[in-house]
Amino acid sequence: MTTEPLTWSGLHPDLVHTITELGFTGPTPIQQAALPLLLQGRDMIGQAQTGTGKTAAFGLPLLQRIDPEKTGVQALVLTPTRELAIQVADALSSYGAQRGVTVLAVYGGQSYQQQFRSLRRGVQVIVGTPGRLLDLISQGYLHLHTVQTVVLDEADEMLSMGFIEDIESIFEHIPPRRQTMLFSATISKRVLELSTRYLHEPETVSITPKQLTGATISQRYYLVNQYDKVAALARLLEMEIVDSALIFVRTRLATGELANQLTTRGFPAEPLNGDLSQDARIQVLTRYRNGQVKILVATDVAARGLDIDDISHVFNFDLPEDPEVYVHRVGRTGRAGRQGTAISILTPKDRWLLRRIEQYTHFKLNRAELPTIQQIENHRQALLMEQLEMWIRRGRCRREREMVDTLVLAGHQPEEIAAAALKLARMDEKKRPIDPVTPIKEEQFIPRERKSTRPARRNSPAMTDRRRVANRDRDMVPVKLDIGRADGIGVNHVVASLAHYSGITSSLLGKIRLETHHTMVDVPENLVGRLLARNGAYRIGRRVVTLERI
Repeated sequence: MTTEPLTWSGLHPDLVHTITELGFTGPTPIQQAALPLLLQGRDMIGQAQTGTGKTAAFGLPLLQRIDPEKTGVQALVLTPTRELAIQVADALSSYGAQRGVTVLAVYGGQSYQQQFRSLRRGVQVIVGTPGRLLDLISQGYLHLHTVQTVVLDEADEMLSMGFIEDIESIFEHIPPRRQTMLFSATISKRVLELSTRYLHEPETVSITPKQLTGATISQRYYLVNQYDKVAALARLLEMEIVDSALIFVRTRLATGELANQLTTRGFPAEPLNGDLSQDARIQVLTRYRNGQVKILVATDVAARGLDIDDISHVFNFDLPEDPEVYVHRVGRTGRAGRQGTAISILTPKDRWLLRRIEQYTHFKLNRAELPTIQQIENHRQALLMEQLEMWIRRGRCRREREMVDTLVLAGHQPEEIAAAALKLARMDEKKRPIDPVTPIKEEQFIPRERKSTRPARRNSPAMTDRRRVANRDRDMVPVKLDIGRADGIGVNHVVASLAHYSGITSSLLGKIRLETHHTMVDVPENLVGRLLARNGAYRIGRRVVTLERI
């Protein structure tokens, strides 16, 4: 005797049969809470993270209300991104296959003609982004007067992306008598205002995991100077066993910049942002899923709808200001019972964000120390030794052995041949220099003390420090770099380049003045020769930078 009708109480037998065949064993918490309400026709606000089964939570009741005999648009799902629109449409098509429900995804970057043809043939469920939906409505190809179910998926993201006016315009074309569902990872004041306008006496369902960040996720952070963040990330990528990584940054521009910087350091990475065409986005995600590229650098918005369960590492290159966003990011690893790793790279000014995250999650993140240059070199050597031993055990080096025999006959010692071969094998390491990382200045963490009314002692540390600073200022001379603000650089780029290529500690540099087409840097007079000796080596991005003394 089957228990399926009891497990999915109230669902149409065709839907129960389909989802059982798809591998559903029972409702998830969000489905268990939402289905009874939605099957009654109630409006609902649902708070749930990606990966909790919320698509089925709203999709199954939506499909149950569809009349397969009618060809007009009966249900509309609004999503913030193209990727999410495709994902939701695919899921609804699978769930409704046995009932013969037609589903269409519409989004920017797709051919209008293809969408026009689909709409003429008749579609019962539309899943789309607000901009493209409004375009189709204004051109007279999409009519919503028969819609009886509306879903706002990832409502918080649609609001943050500025879609509120498009949403308002779309709702003007939808009948007031309808069932409306709103799903969001976070329930902000703006989301509640949106629900007040378009939902009628909604029920609220909130599914929050007991532990906001999963027990299968190892979380830690590293504290570095702003200009050392890329160097710190590169060191971590050297030491971590990364199967697939998602690196979060704050802006679209930063995705491309960081992906390029990592690639030049020997860690191939690709950006994922809203500037990519749909075809390019699909190609990037396909390469990522197939393991052809292991590292994606993305913004929060671009990563929405990215449903991949086997991400081994999440890196917060830029820490989010909203603790809920941190939880959402970290939740992309450690899924399906697998172990995951979440690493955050902080600067001193990010400490308040860390405190907010720890208070919100009730979880204290561990601070870790970056691997040293020596540790990385030892790690590289250990990996090479491991590979050598593996090939020796396999015994599949017949042609290479013949080459060795030839060299021995020519009079070379086997040890020298092996050493030369290893030298060749390690040539790629020279393309992956280990950038220096400057220590954090302790005074950045010590609260500024009140001024003492007592006179300072003659040889006090404070007096010594002031004398040292004064003497240093007198010994500084200006150096000019042929790159400036117009080239899109910041002070951190200048500091990082000079310190890295000259080997001079960044704390020894003085004032830095960014002009439109050049930059002035005060440096100790006794180090000018050392700086100028490296001319031709300095680079910021792909640009070669030249120094001259003024």
